Amino acid sequence: MSDHPRQPAIRVLMMPRDTNHHGTIFGGVILSHIDQAGAVAAIAGGCRRLVTVAMDQVVFHEPVQVGDLVSFFAEVTRTGRTSIEVRVTVEALRRDGSGTVGVTEAEVTYVNVDDSGRPIPLPNSSS
Repeated sequence: MSDHPRQPAIRVLMMPRDTNHHGTIFGGVILSHIDQAGAVAAIAGGCRRLVTVAMDQVVFHEPVQVGDLVSFFAEVTRTGRTSIEVRVTVEALRRDGSGTVGVTEAEVTYVNVDDSGRPIPLPNSSS
């Protein structure tokens, strides 16, 4: 166990422009931030130029409200020859002071690619 508190890959303050007709944050906005947070971890894990190839099922457990401070925690879970999988966990710190809630989680797969978009081995792969 680390002596350092867990740090998010990114943190985002949710704004009114990102709301749906119910007044909560669009799921697609959260998905976009999941992809970005995962990319931060994938780059730290060795990808230099990457593309997203898959995101597993995402189930929203709690809505995100305008003014919530949302943290996206990302951890590399598997590294292949050309691909890397990242688990992203999303938590929202409520603006009303009621605490933090778990929003969703996802496994995102990225592939390391060359300038032409073709898969290439990760720098630390055995190929």
